Amino acid sequence: MLMDKQKKAQPSTLMTVKDVATYLSVTERTVYRLVKDHRLPAYKVGGQWRFKADMIESWMQKDGALASLAESATDLHPGTPQYA
Repeated sequence: MLMDKQKKAQPSTLMTVKDVATYLSVTERTVYRLVKDHRLPAYKVGGQWRFKADMIESWMQKDGALASLAESATDLHPGTPQYA
């Protein structure tokens, strides 16, 4: 409980495209595609995309997050088999 309060008191960490790609285990191109399709919450700061860590966490908890990642991976490699 105390840990939750401490997390809320701290400002959210900003992540770069590279950070998010590493965190999600996808390519940077996939991150850009998700942003372009308005599937991934992002902000443009000084011409570069930035992501709030807590928003990425929330997005990952949503049901559609894994589907978005799988769909983006399919777009990148259409012949790749998808496993459940």
